[in-house]
Amino acid sequence: MAETEKLVIMVTHGPEEPELATIPFVMAGAAVASDVEVVMGFQAAGCELMKKGVAEQIAVPEFTPMHVLLKTVQELGGKLLVCSPCLKSRGLTQEDLVDGAEIVAGARFVAEVTSATASLVY
Repeated sequence: MAETEKLVIMVTHGPEEPELATIPFVMAGAAVASDVEVVMGFQAAGCELMKKGVAEQIAVPEFTPMHVLLKTVQELGGKLLVCSPCLKSRGLTQEDLVDGAEIVAGARFVAEVTSATASLVY
């Protein structure tokens, strides 16, 4: 039996760069739809994408709106990991985040990346 592939996508661009913020969700959606395990990590400005209501405000011409992509990733089992220090530096807490987002520290990101088949950084 073949081992499941795992893709980790680290997202560092936030709402101020909508195209660079949307592309990781496109890639994650394609991967989970292809039965690849997906872990999305949000660091720096990327963590702002996990704030409730933000994805609904991001739409780039020719791309599926971010809120639709996010829903797809979540419904197909993608994990959403958000950097704890990045959130703290922005005054954000778990209550500010979309359902299903998990706050983690650096060691968790390292564990996810080192156990992945492949990783991408946006």
